[in-house]
Amino acid sequence: MKGASTMLVDLTQYLWILWLALVVLFIVIEVLTLEFTFLMIAAGTLIGGLGANLLGWPWWLQIALAAAISGLLIFTIRPVLLMNLEKGADPAKSNVDALYELGGRVTGAFANGVGEVKLDNGETWTARIDDRSPIAAISVGKRIAVAGIEGAIAVVVPEPVDIAESAPAEPSSIPPAQSSPRSSKSRSTKPRAPSRSPRKEEK
Repeated sequence: MKGASTMLVDLTQYLWILWLALVVLFIVIEVLTLEFTFLMIAAGTLIGGLGANLLGWPWWLQIALAAAISGLLIFTIRPVLLMNLEKGADPAKSNVDALYELGGRVTGAFANGVGEVKLDNGETWTARIDDRSPIAAISVGKRIAVAGIEGAIAVVVPEPVDIAESAPAEPSSIPPAQSSPRSSKSRSTKPRAPSRSPRKEEK
């Protein structure tokens, strides 16, 4: 019993190495996930575990403090960080989200449901027709719309045609107004006789 107790005491002397390794591990995982969860755990491990170890507190208290501080940070600091991150994010769609409902044109004939399309943003994608599409094949040159993304394949459907634009213009039933013919005869003007004022004879 005495030898086991001595061995346990000797191991606790190197417990700070374990805490430091856990801090580094959690930071590496946080860099890969970017969700602030493992960052809070790393902070709790650093403050509660390694900090309590350097103060000489017992190992069970170190574990309890590390767990308590990590949980407190996850439920208090992490939501604030996520909220600030969402406020500063670019409202424009990026990457895959920007491709949904984007239009394009078929550039490669579909064979077995797989073809090639060029989207309106200039990108060329391997595409397949959506299973819910009423059309099993889309000819080259036809317009399409992106319904989803499956890895490196764009799931497309035929782009709906605007009826107002595709329908031919109906001829107007109202005949154009006809201008009344002008008389070719010019009005004749009668010459007026010059009026002479009567003069009184001088006596």
